[in-house]
Amino acid sequence: MSHNENDTKQLKLLEQAKSQFFSEIRKIVIGQEEILDKILIALLTKGHTLLVGVPGLAKTLLIKSMAEICDLSFKRIQFTPDLMPSDITGTELIDIDPETEKRIFRFHKGPIFANIVLADEINRTPPKTQSALLESMQEHRVTTGGQEYVMDEPFFVLATQNPIEQEGTYPLPEAQLDRFMFHLNVNYPTFEEEVKIVNETTIGKQIETKKVFSKQSIINFQNLVLRVPIAENVVKYAVKLTSYTRPDKNNPVDFIKNSVKWGAGPRASQFLIVGAKAKAILDGKPTPDINDIQMLAPDILRHRVLLNFNAEAEGLKVDDIIKKLIEYIEV
Repeated sequence: MSHNENDTKQLKLLEQAKSQFFSEIRKIVIGQEEILDKILIALLTKGHTLLVGVPGLAKTLLIKSMAEICDLSFKRIQFTPDLMPSDITGTELIDIDPETEKRIFRFHKGPIFANIVLADEINRTPPKTQSALLESMQEHRVTTGGQEYVMDEPFFVLATQNPIEQEGTYPLPEAQLDRFMFHLNVNYPTFEEEVKIVNETTIGKQIETKKVFSKQSIINFQNLVLRVPIAENVVKYAVKLTSYTRPDKNNPVDFIKNSVKWGAGPRASQFLIVGAKAKAILDGKPTPDINDIQMLAPDILRHRVLLNFNAEAEGLKVDDIIKKLIEYIEV
């Protein structure tokens, strides 16, 4: 980025928007700082996000508030075992043309046509319906009856998943999980946060929030992120980290070969780089460093690394392996 005037101006605007965004969202959401940071990075990099946490941790509230503050349209889809693909994408209905009185097919858009879509409990619906959502996420469009309907940008899907292995859940296949930039674990609030949540939510107070972003400003910031320069050694570090998660014969890391069934694909490296660029400018830095990659690595690699039977028998978790790998690779 030859910091031309426009980019410098954009960086200033982003800095202001970020602090306003946090002061607005804190009126509604208590705690969850790290989740909000990552969701903002995802929004600026066009990365869809998977939120994993038990019910009742205000995930819907968080995402709905975020949509309001960003001035984006919001739809929530509750995934259930009987949800059909057309319940997500929309349906062709027969309408009567008022002038000719002829019957015509008209496409009625489904809830996927919003800027921010919350796909709630995505693992409660069968694969056919999951893939309708994932296809729209990938293509940013819906094709039906030979017609193409394009999503309004920015288009951002946040899916929630219940970590408790309940009866009647359909875990997402690995190839589908790869479409999500982040796999974020939403944790219980701290004791102090919970006291504050209970105090503030049981008195019936109305909260007014101001709009901070707009569709166009988000698109401008998304383009700005791509123009952020990045050093070659940082790119190489990201690729090394990703490729070392793969248990193939050229991998020098023994504990990966012993514990991992399969590792992350090139998409992980791409997400590490754009994520680090967004993180850098949100933190007010001109360019990302290796530390930015390390900070984002667990949330980007967590759902792309599958452990084998040995690792499970030893009680190892994916996060342990990623942490060990970050410590292993010399900077």
